[in-house]
This record gives sequence, C-alpha cells and structure tokens, in this order.
Amino acid sequence: MHTEGDTWVCRSCENEEPRDSQAEAAMATRDGQRDDGAPAVADATRGSTETTQEPCPAEDCDSDRAHYEMMPKPGGSYEVRLFTCVECGHKWRES
Repeated sequence: MHTEGDTWVCRSCENEEPRDSQAEAAMATRDGQRDDGAPAVADATRGSTETTQEPCPAEDCDSDRAHYEMMPKPGGSYEVRLFTCVECGHKWRES
C-alpha cells in the first residue's frame, strides 16, 4: 500500500482506504532505518570447559579433543552438537 493524499491505495488491486492518523502513528516503517547486516552470532562453544574425544576434521591438525555444546535445532525435535578443536580452534557441527 502507498499513500495518495488522504487515501491508502493498494498497489496490486487499487483498493482505496481512508488514512487514519492514529493508526499510522503506531505503525513501524523502514524510513530512516539502516541495515547493519546480519547480527553477530556468538560462538556457542566459547567458555565451554567440557571436552570430548572427537577427531578434528582440519587437514593440518591431529587433535582428538574438542570442546562441545548441545544446541536445539530450530523447528526440530533433535539437537546439534557444536565442536571447537582444543588445539587449532577449528569449528564444526554434527547433527
């Protein structure tokens, strides 16, 4: 929808509705906002002291220990294990 004077007009069907200043005051718009990109995602294994025997998949690392954390998978009923190698810091996941 867009405005034309005192009327809201639908861009697809041309339906018109009168503008309501009280309703418009409560609306959120993108005018004046900026896109800062995707939010920073915290390292899920940071600060984890638990380790497990899990070989690092990095080609140049022969470590068999990794920090891990269990994270619920969005919309799913199972979890994802997030790993960080204790030696080289390589990160990977297993679901």
